[in-house]
Amino acid sequence: MINNPTPVFKFWVPEWLVKVTIFLVVLPSMGLFGLSNANSAVAVGFYGFEPTDIQYSMVIFYAAVASFFALERRFFNFVAIKEYMLISAILQIATSYVCYITHNLQVLLVFRFLQGMANCATTSICITLIFNRLKSERAREIGYSIFYGMLLCISQFTLMVTSPVIDAYDYNVLYKAIIFLYLPGTFMLFFMLNNIRLSKRFPLYQIDWASFVIYASALCLIGYVLVYGQQYDWFDDPRIVRSTFGILLLLTIHVLRQRNMKRPYLTLKVFQYRNFKIGALLVFVLYICRGAMGITNNYFGTVLGMDPTHTANLLLINSAGIILSVIISSRFVILQRPMRFIWMAGFIFLLAFHLWMRLLFSTQANVCEFYIPLFLQGMGAGTLMTPIIIFMVSSVPGQLGGTASATGVFFRFCGFCSSIALINYFSISKQSEHLNRFQQSLSALDPTLVQKLNAYRQMLIGKGIAPDRAGNLANVLLSRSVHTQTQLRYAMDYYELISWLILGIIMLIALYPYINRTIVNVKTNQPASASF
Repeated sequence: MINNPTPVFKFWVPEWLVKVTIFLVVLPSMGLFGLSNANSAVAVGFYGFEPTDIQYSMVIFYAAVASFFALERRFFNFVAIKEYMLISAILQIATSYVCYITHNLQVLLVFRFLQGMANCATTSICITLIFNRLKSERAREIGYSIFYGMLLCISQFTLMVTSPVIDAYDYNVLYKAIIFLYLPGTFMLFFMLNNIRLSKRFPLYQIDWASFVIYASALCLIGYVLVYGQQYDWFDDPRIVRSTFGILLLLTIHVLRQRNMKRPYLTLKVFQYRNFKIGALLVFVLYICRGAMGITNNYFGTVLGMDPTHTANLLLINSAGIILSVIISSRFVILQRPMRFIWMAGFIFLLAFHLWMRLLFSTQANVCEFYIPLFLQGMGAGTLMTPIIIFMVSSVPGQLGGTASATGVFFRFCGFCSSIALINYFSISKQSEHLNRFQQSLSALDPTLVQKLNAYRQMLIGKGIAPDRAGNLANVLLSRSVHTQTQLRYAMDYYELISWLILGIIMLIALYPYINRTIVNVKTNQPASASF
């Protein structure tokens, strides 16, 4: 930060108002991350798209944030902060309006990408304003914890806020709501800021647009393959084959460019540090584990029949676990407790959640049975998120901190997309496998089957339905019951797989003593703006 006699905020602005205003700007920016996943079934019904299309609109937004992160700093250093904030806010409002009025998938994807770039700029401004006011290392570690704690809770918060809106209005109204949420914080921050720069002005010459386009295209193709792969039968479809070839070609070009450029877009030197690679692996696994939470949310809605509002209220238990664990883990980081023990505790919480939920998956359940496992999941995510990010940034020299943050976003993006791919595979392939097994075991001579059909038929007749129609509806109810059982079986299989993955990671952490040699230091770094 340059030594400028003019303060960032005007003299009459109290400290509490600064914090409130920054929060009002950050909140809708974070909400855009989870907007596509908030009641995705409603989005599918409104737009008439495939579920994978809605997932890809989220991925394309994330790819934009991840790829623009390195380039965004050039614009941040060139434009005064007041003007930069206004430009990014206008872009976010404009792109949100286009997303509100369009029903075309291609238009939606293009403007979601542009929205992601603008979101990266807005979030970067707010993070810089926050961390430039935190001078001590202890304050910065607490700032890290608060920032990532908010990100972990934003999905639950978005679901809770959007559920009553969707009940009363169409899905696209959420984008209009985002626009109105941006306005108060943007206007307040604009009038509170002095028109200064937080760093030395750096001209916009030799901007590496080529690296940005190559990197962004590679991320979009990675997301495309992982989201649509199962739907298109992977490499049996030429679209997946061409996309995979494109990924390999673009990543090869990207790596060769970065190795030969004097000022690389994302330097590859971060991979020379062993603990950075360990942190990248852990954050990749963490995002796969976090993605498994979507199966639990889907179970609440489709099997137990809970509406989104009740699901959001139940997930408040999960948010409570996140908040508590973020407080505890930040305290442990400040006290320089061994990172291995913090991570092992976090992954043990996640292992307990997956094993517990695997036992609870059934067609009938009491809501209170889920309180403890949901709390444990929040404890695990909150315990791991901040320490892993701080560890990754601290494992490289200070001058590589920006690249470490940006590269860390790449692994988070890959973990997020890989989680979608795994869930799509299990939901389609494994459900079909279990359905075939159920059908092979069913027979018209099976007394259990006959008894179940008679029970359904008598229940329907008792409700006033004609006997001949009751027989047909009984077959429908039986088919629905079988489908529910296949869904439960695939959920149990997936959680078993994740449990083995977590167990392997715990063993790796326990047997790898080199981790403790990294000294945590956040004085010269700040979190990446892309961290959903």
